[in-house]
Formats: sequence, C-alpha cells, structure tokens
Amino acid sequence: MSVVIVGGNDCMVCQYKNLCKQYGCRAKVFTQMTSTMKNQIGSPDLLVLFTGTVSHKMVRCVLSGCKNQDLQIARCHSSSLSALRSILEEHTAG
Repeated sequence: MSVVIVGGNDCMVCQYKNLCKQYGCRAKVFTQMTSTMKNQIGSPDLLVLFTGTVSHKMVRCVLSGCKNQDLQIARCHSSSLSALRSILEEHTAG
C-alpha cells in the first residue's frame, strides 16, 4: 500500500516513514509546498492530510492532482504519530 502524507512537521518526516513501514506501507511525505509537488504525488492508495500544518493552497494543489483517482483521503487536524497510527490502523489490515 502506498501512502502520501501532506503536512506535518519537518522534523518528523523520518518518524512518519518508519511508522508507515511498520504497517507495510511505502510513504511519501510533503511538509512544504514545491512547484512540482502535483507531479510527484503519483497514484497512492491513501492520502493523509494533516490540516493543522498545511496551507489551503497546498491542499487544493494536492486534491487537484488526485482528482480523477480512486483513493482514500484521511484528514486529521493533529500531525502527531498517534494520529497517523490511528489512521493507518483504520485504513490498513492492521
């Protein structure tokens, strides 16, 4: 399963990826807006939006890049590891 995480804290990127690896997922993490972000997202199975630490412009960019794809979107205000853990438990097989 592939996961794209948008938002969160810069210092937590490695921890986000390690947690996703524990759940058998490959993860891409975007904490900052880049000009080529829409093209780098690809076609993930799960899109996690940490809404507390991401701009509206970045959310619109990501959602427009994934507009015609069949993917699950999880929005969470908190960008903690426990919030990501609960999202992964809900959307993966455990």
